[in-house]
Amino acid sequence: MTMFYTMLPILCLAVSGMAMLLYGVFTTRDHTFAITGTAIVVLAITGRLIFAAPDGRMFHGLFLTSDFTRFADMLVLLGAAGALSLSVAFNQRVGITRFEYPVLIMFAVTGMIVLVSAANLLTLYIGFEIQSLALYILAAFARSDLRSSEAGLKYFILGALSSGILLYGISLVYGFSGTTGFVGIAHAFGGNATASIGSTVGIVFVLVGLAFKISAAPFHMWTPDVYEGAPSPVTAFFATAPKVAVFALLLRLMLGPFAPMLTQWQDLVQILAAASMIIGAIGAIGQTNIKRLMGYSSIGHMGYALMGLAAGTLAGVRATMIYLAIYVVMSLGTFGCIIAMSRKGRPVERIADLAGMASEDGRYALAMAILMWSMAGIPPLSGFFGKFYVFAAAIDAHLDVLAVIGVATSVVAAFYYLRVIKVMYFDSGTPGFDKRTVGINLVIAVSAIATALFVFYPSPLSTISSLAAHAVFPSQGF
Repeated sequence: MTMFYTMLPILCLAVSGMAMLLYGVFTTRDHTFAITGTAIVVLAITGRLIFAAPDGRMFHGLFLTSDFTRFADMLVLLGAAGALSLSVAFNQRVGITRFEYPVLIMFAVTGMIVLVSAANLLTLYIGFEIQSLALYILAAFARSDLRSSEAGLKYFILGALSSGILLYGISLVYGFSGTTGFVGIAHAFGGNATASIGSTVGIVFVLVGLAFKISAAPFHMWTPDVYEGAPSPVTAFFATAPKVAVFALLLRLMLGPFAPMLTQWQDLVQILAAASMIIGAIGAIGQTNIKRLMGYSSIGHMGYALMGLAAGTLAGVRATMIYLAIYVVMSLGTFGCIIAMSRKGRPVERIADLAGMASEDGRYALAMAILMWSMAGIPPLSGFFGKFYVFAAAIDAHLDVLAVIGVATSVVAAFYYLRVIKVMYFDSGTPGFDKRTVGINLVIAVSAIATALFVFYPSPLSTISSLAAHAVFPSQGF
């Protein structure tokens, strides 16, 4: 029964997804709205089941449940629920209202939950494939749009390449450790295998495969193209849930079974973090499409989050989880604003089209401004505290150069975030944006309010992230 309760969230998602798929196939009427609402309810139920699941390793060490996995799972569910809420009106406007969309979201989230709780390299790979197959289809969901088809193809090529690299790294790790279980790998690499060149190469391949999944530079190719081409609610989903799931796995993997070889992979993570921050900051400067801008922005944000992993400490894990939680909320609100940019039923994605928004809809402009300020890391908004925590963790781990690069790139990135605010408030433009639905308004309002008021009540997130970090480092304390 303990194993059953542990697997109940995954069973709930998988069985519900298959039931919704069969219902959509055999019914003669369009029930997409009802299926989408049901999917959001199922995600909420899954969150409750995750909290009820017992701690520990299950199925002979294949699966792990802890405070850390719960925290990551809740962020994944939040990203999925937000993407579903944003999709209803958008999909109807652009003519892609189909019941398969929420079903694919459900299957992708199933893979992410498996991924976050994986305690074996084989379980890890299965979770990746369950997630990836659904994401490939979602990227090309707007079949009549050439950009969406291109995004799906590019995402598939990147996903196949990263999966191949990851699988090769897994085979090397298994070859030099003799096991695929996280506990067994930690014991093996804690002994004579620490100095093995082969095991180091295996870890590097695994890290590179995961770096592709989070779009960390220099493995970020086509990420802006996928962000621009995929339907906006799908892009919102890509920017939140998958990145959290892979990052949670990355933390558990590098600071768990690969922790004995910290000195071998720490420099590589620093390079990934620095490259991501620099490319994310510089690449976005010349962008005129706001979705491409957010693509480069996500690359930069992954670089900031990697700083916590590079630290390799309890404070680093805590800082990274705080940063990811804040990033998910900011991204959902920002993409809600992007989806709200439509005229006569057609999406508008150019930054210049935001001109005059402050005079047309002051509340929308204020929400967008709050989110852009927060993305830039301007105090006292939540984005500032996210960066503060990762910078502090890096400095405590004596990664001063990385912290300096983070501060410098934050200043550079502030240019294109503030440019969006400048266009809304100081440029004149043609009014006439479409009326926004309740779902979009709710996501924007909640994100903007949470971002603005975080400074007054940061303790809940700080406490939860501390518990999550202690689940990765149970023997350490602050």
